[in-house]
Amino acid sequence: MSPFLKIYVFFLFSPFLVLDNLLTFNKEFPFDVQPVPLRRILAPGEEENLEVEEEEEGGAGVGSPDSFPARVPGTLLPRLPSEPGMTLLTIRIEKIGLKDAGQCIDPYMTVSVKDINGIDLTPVQDTPMASRKEDTYVHFNIEIEIQKHVEKLTKGAAIFFEFKHYKPKKRFTSTKCFAFMEMDEIKSGQIVIE
Repeated sequence: MSPFLKIYVFFLFSPFLVLDNLLTFNKEFPFDVQPVPLRRILAPGEEENLEVEEEEEGGAGVGSPDSFPARVPGTLLPRLPSEPGMTLLTIRIEKIGLKDAGQCIDPYMTVSVKDINGIDLTPVQDTPMASRKEDTYVHFNIEIEIQKHVEKLTKGAAIFFEFKHYKPKKRFTSTKCFAFMEMDEIKSGQIVIE
């Protein structure tokens, strides 16, 4: 049985973020599931090269534009294997409301789980770029799999959501706003996080 949680996160200014939480509690898993090895996320149209590449003389050297990997569209990780008596957390980011949502270039969210001292408890994950922008909303409709069972998170842990976008004039990606959700706020029903 999977409880379904709906969470609304409101920022102190005018932005707000709409999230859905999916908690999956497993009393006893009927068989052992082995983790699948991680694979590199491929860009649209990119094919996986299974051959071993050899360096060519006169190829891309250190610092040349060809030596840097292309921006990967998100760094989302797969769901953890189920363990008896443990709860998995899936967060669905639906949309964020901003007064200037239409002006954001290449917007995405960075999701991290930190302890009370600000140390990352799980790998930081970036969503792919937003699926669409309309009026005052940036839509994501993406699920994030938190990479630690809820019971294994330390006391005082929090999940952080950072909204980032590209600034062409300054040539860097900026964090426009953020929100966080403490572990005691993960429960059934709708909640508002400020």
